[in-house]
Amino acid sequence: MTDPIYKTDALIAENIDAYLETHQHKTMLRFITCGSVDDGKSTLIGRLLYDSKMIFEDQLAALEADSKRVGTQGQEIDFALLVDGLAAEREQGITIDVAYRFFATEKRKFIVADTPGHEQYTRNMVTGASTADLAVILIDARKGVLTQTRRHSYLVNLLGIRHIVLAVNKMDLVDYDQATYDRIVADYRAFATSIGIKDFTAIPISGFKGDNITASSENTPWYSGPSLLPYLEAVEVNITADQEQPFRMPVQWVNRPNLDFRGFSGMIASGTVKPGDAVRVLPSGKTSTIARVVAFGGDKDEAVAGESVTLTLADEIDCSRGQVIVASKAPLEVADQFEASVVWMDEHEMVAGRAYWLKIGAQMVSAKVAQPKYEVDVNTQEHLAAKTLDLNSIGVATITTDREIPFAPYAESRDLGGFILIDKITNHTVAAGIIHFSLRRASNIHWQATDIGRDHHAAMKHQKPAVVWLTGLSGSGKSTIGNALEKKLARMNRHTFLLDGDNVRHGLNKDLGFTEADRVENVRRVGEVARLMTDAGLIVVTAFISPFRSERDMVRGMMEPGEFIEVFVDTPLSVAEERDVKGLYAKARSGQLKNFTGIDSPYEAPDNAEIRIDTTAMTADEAADKIIERLIP
Repeated sequence: MTDPIYKTDALIAENIDAYLETHQHKTMLRFITCGSVDDGKSTLIGRLLYDSKMIFEDQLAALEADSKRVGTQGQEIDFALLVDGLAAEREQGITIDVAYRFFATEKRKFIVADTPGHEQYTRNMVTGASTADLAVILIDARKGVLTQTRRHSYLVNLLGIRHIVLAVNKMDLVDYDQATYDRIVADYRAFATSIGIKDFTAIPISGFKGDNITASSENTPWYSGPSLLPYLEAVEVNITADQEQPFRMPVQWVNRPNLDFRGFSGMIASGTVKPGDAVRVLPSGKTSTIARVVAFGGDKDEAVAGESVTLTLADEIDCSRGQVIVASKAPLEVADQFEASVVWMDEHEMVAGRAYWLKIGAQMVSAKVAQPKYEVDVNTQEHLAAKTLDLNSIGVATITTDREIPFAPYAESRDLGGFILIDKITNHTVAAGIIHFSLRRASNIHWQATDIGRDHHAAMKHQKPAVVWLTGLSGSGKSTIGNALEKKLARMNRHTFLLDGDNVRHGLNKDLGFTEADRVENVRRVGEVARLMTDAGLIVVTAFISPFRSERDMVRGMMEPGEFIEVFVDTPLSVAEERDVKGLYAKARSGQLKNFTGIDSPYEAPDNAEIRIDTTAMTADEAADKIIERLIP
């Protein structure tokens, strides 16, 4: 084997200023290492850092000591310890979190993401791949192509990484057998072709021994291709591709340091911009021209994709964070319904119809995910029927946002086509997704204006419409209070309608069960009906368990400000279960009734309900009077 130590730039010792000047203008390659568990990802990165002389003497001394203490390579250096920084990673000899490392050679700078191989950490791999230009997919020569190899390859392709290196690792453990290598490459090629990967570069390596890492190895005379590091230095990353696209810049910050300056700051996602260019602000569609392009060092004559700048406009038009400034003659599409691929990253399964925060670029909007059209089997590429997505599942679904947003298909722009979903209650990132295209159906439906509106309906009834939303456990007394409330309002000549949870399941919602997704849809439908009834000028009283805060907040968002009155019928579980008027708790305790709120399905009590009713200290009539005091001052 030839000496694997990579020769770094001699300018470092000779002329540090010249070296730094040269270093500043080197191109940057971002890449990830991925694959199955124990394929040697961390060891490979450690070897690259070691051979490119990116380890200080004290780090090397610590590495040698750690290798003897917690390493997995006997008395030899365990290069994986350079990357696996978490104590849990060192104890188990695996990668858990995404580890980013920087190194450089005389030709190029690199940022490498070491991503975990375990299936439960697939979400971490997606994070690392989202900004990568190239993927090194490792395969243990002893094991061949595994399920996680296929999963990561599918995700790499889905996320638009077009440069792929198939690194068949641990060749030293199979005696550098060419037949083993050829078989693995053939198996992977068959799978890669089936998922649309058109080309990849296969290299037989040993991250531990250093074969074909920085130089060709004498142990693989049958291999005539490039070694890994020279390939990474030479691979063409089309840095001008984004610059050749139309100009687009998401606004991240409105820069207003004083009364005389108002600019819009962000990183240019694509294209070029210069003073005098005609631009359009989306989604408003307002047009103007660029007055100045301001950067850190002062005004620029032109700025290109990848640069962070502040733009000032010739006209005073409304523009805020989350909006996108684009070339006037090449605007983005604006829509509120999309087909998207979704990678579910949360331990709790996706709930179809639930509202999540959708973050795309600098925009944050409320969005709902419909029941998946299908889930993808990463092994066979088969489209499977699915009602939801669970941890690490990949599916295709319709996304609906609460307002129109500017976007580009992910195939055209990562910045404007990739998004994450955030749980509104926990603030956890639950999914990552990519937009394929907008759904045209919404643009063919228009709101029909009518001459008689909600104000007229309310005036005819001499009342202000409202929704009184009674929520609480089964047996808490919601229906009893709702009935008493409606009777009192009727005696006051108020126009009302009572929507009871059990009653609507006999008709409107008879097709729904009691899964979490069905409960969400149950509340959504009732919310839509309640909204229509308030348009008719009615006071709507609803009695539903409605166990999830996010769905109650969703209904609140449907109503006019001040029209939604949440009433928490706060009855302890023990009291509700003791009442058990319908015998449901007994069935749930015996296992005959699944997904019953309070037993094997959670109830999320309101945080800031307008009214709280303690039924252990208040009668139904007293509760109704308390609600009327708030409803009709």
